[in-house]
Amino acid sequence: MSSLSDAIGLLEAGDLQAAHRMVQNDDSRYGAWVHGIVHSLEGDTVTAAYWWGRAGRRLPSANQIPGEVAELKVLLGLL
Repeated sequence: MSSLSDAIGLLEAGDLQAAHRMVQNDDSRYGAWVHGIVHSLEGDTVTAAYWWGRAGRRLPSANQIPGEVAELKVLLGLL
């Protein structure tokens, strides 16, 4: 789980490339969720929709992304 928490930290710091590298090979639901967030923040909605689907979630609007990050952090025990 630490790689996911590290990826979220990088994501929040604005280092999308590093966060993306960290979740690239994470096949978990949460890894897919972070992957979807990264692609959403990059503006790649087609790829983001795929990863959100893999996470069992619907593609959120841009203004919903902070809430998604917060929810993910709660579920991972980071908040």
